[in-house]
Amino acid sequence: MASTIRTMCPMNCFPTLCGMLVEVEDGRLLGVRGDPDNPDSRGFLCIRGQASREIIGNPRRLMRTRRGDKLRRASWDEALDLIASRMHAAGREAVGTWVGHGLFTNNYGTRVGSHLVRRFSNLYGCQWWNPTMICWGLGAFGLGLTGILETNTKEDMGAHAAMVLLWGANLASQPNTARHLVAAKRRGAHVVTVDVRRTEAAAQSSETFLIRPGTDAALALGMMHVILRERLHDVEFIDRNTVGFDALKSHLEAYPPEWAAAITGIAAERIAALARRYATTKPAMVVLGGSSMHKGSNGWQGARAIGCLPAITGNVGVPGGGFGPRHGAAAHGQALNNDLVALDRRPPGRYSANQMPRITGALQAGDVRVLLLFGTDMMSSYADSGSLAKGLDRTDLVVSYDLFMNDTARRFADVVLPATAWLEELGCKSTNTHLYLMPKVLEPAGETRAIGWVLSELARRLEVADFYPWESDAGPLDAILDHSATGHATVEALRAEGGIRALNISHVAHPDLRFPTPSGKIELYSERAKELGLPPLPVHEDLAATRYSLKLCQGRTLTQFHSFYDHGRALPTLAAADPEPSLWISPNDAVERGVKDGDAIRVYNQRGEMQARARVTGDIPSGTVWMRDGWLGLNSLTGGAAVLPDEAVDIFGFSGGQATFDSAVEIALA
Repeated sequence: MASTIRTMCPMNCFPTLCGMLVEVEDGRLLGVRGDPDNPDSRGFLCIRGQASREIIGNPRRLMRTRRGDKLRRASWDEALDLIASRMHAAGREAVGTWVGHGLFTNNYGTRVGSHLVRRFSNLYGCQWWNPTMICWGLGAFGLGLTGILETNTKEDMGAHAAMVLLWGANLASQPNTARHLVAAKRRGAHVVTVDVRRTEAAAQSSETFLIRPGTDAALALGMMHVILRERLHDVEFIDRNTVGFDALKSHLEAYPPEWAAAITGIAAERIAALARRYATTKPAMVVLGGSSMHKGSNGWQGARAIGCLPAITGNVGVPGGGFGPRHGAAAHGQALNNDLVALDRRPPGRYSANQMPRITGALQAGDVRVLLLFGTDMMSSYADSGSLAKGLDRTDLVVSYDLFMNDTARRFADVVLPATAWLEELGCKSTNTHLYLMPKVLEPAGETRAIGWVLSELARRLEVADFYPWESDAGPLDAILDHSATGHATVEALRAEGGIRALNISHVAHPDLRFPTPSGKIELYSERAKELGLPPLPVHEDLAATRYSLKLCQGRTLTQFHSFYDHGRALPTLAAADPEPSLWISPNDAVERGVKDGDAIRVYNQRGEMQARARVTGDIPSGTVWMRDGWLGLNSLTGGAAVLPDEAVDIFGFSGGQATFDSAVEIALA
């Protein structure tokens, strides 16, 4: 008899995480559908979630030894013995571990898989690098210097915001936010989009501002100039809750909207009108974009400057104000128990910084000889993938633990370990408001093994003591959930409650008006930034001149999110919906190059090139081109220089060590 079981979608579209009902019979998956009783998604399930049914039973699901040889079958003992012996020969400091979204499919928000890898790395004493550096960490670094890291919830936005400024926030990345945005609009909220192209968010907006890439800080500076010049700022809030206002006020005199217009490509009168509306509409909320918005030399400066806007207008600590849902952000009070990672037991060592270019450099220099990859396609995640490829070629052993082959595994992996899928292991996800149990529904397919088992077997071979002290797979989850924010939840308790528990959080960020800065206030002027050799006040810095005239940006679509499932190529529904790389280009730029809509083109610069199909559209301004991220060859075009100094990247507990990803390109007919 078929049974229906509640779980969560295995796509990690945070802050959108969707509830799912799966129907199984005799150990077979019959279908998936949205869970109408899930308080976050209310039955919604997009094309990505619907396609997840194609993971189970997929013939492409995955050991191979000696890269370049034909694929051959190996036993787990043979593979793990080989890995352990190579790790022992290299020495612990020459071993690196790196995890990606593919390891979070069953535990995004609780991160039990990532925490187990980090625990293993700490107890063993090898390199471990924080995965936030490739995603939201750089933007959050800018917000952290200002001090407003927490976010109001999407529910608060729908109920209270009178204005919503979608700044680089594409609703394809967080479709569950859309329902609450519509609710705010029905109440009369004014919705504005700021982005480098006309996205899905623009369809929900009364106004859209198409901005030149890397100029977000300039727009925010121009807006603040108008707000202060016209005395629209909140004097009382500023006096009580900020430091450095006088310095900021003097600083802003040099940034009138006319200056910002020349930088951003947005008319001065539109900048001034936006500033007035934001300052005089109470409460106003900014929904800030995730990783795509912050890729670039100025990525953190945009967030740093935008972070000052709620402060000078008093839009912090109030319903409907501050910042709305953002990738990687937490609500006030949201937390978990991180003792599991055993950071205090990490031995001293020569560890590479949590910087993308430092990791690439360590691979190229031979400082890392064995690399263990868990649920990640490193070549699609890292900037300047040509340099990364040279580093991967120098390693003695690359191991890939994943569901499917991917670009990195095909080119560089010596051993490929088959991973369990989301219905084949116990998990738990967390949104900003709720915990959701993900029970084990099916037995692991073939010879796939869960991450806890794989790491335990490596730990045993390497004589790493006390790696897995728990008696069951519920043990690590119970340890992570043991926090007042969850009500000290356990797997057993969640099962008894139907798999859903509300978190003990505030829907309003920073309601106590206390901030994670040295002063405890919002820092418009940051002494900490100055000490790190960074500008203490928000600034815009012009991008380096280049002979390539088109600025390449990348982002998300409804048919793809991150690189797992081989960029969706392994799932027929997603592969059919998004069959090849498509480059958005403006009509003017296309005409200048003799390119028509649908033409096969070559996208190139000094670093590399790739093939794509031209999409000529008025939804992107001249001088900018855009492509969905993850395509093979895209990151061969991107810059891999460091954005921040090494000593700055970890000051907030996550890594801001993203490379620049700056990329100016030219195109020609293929």
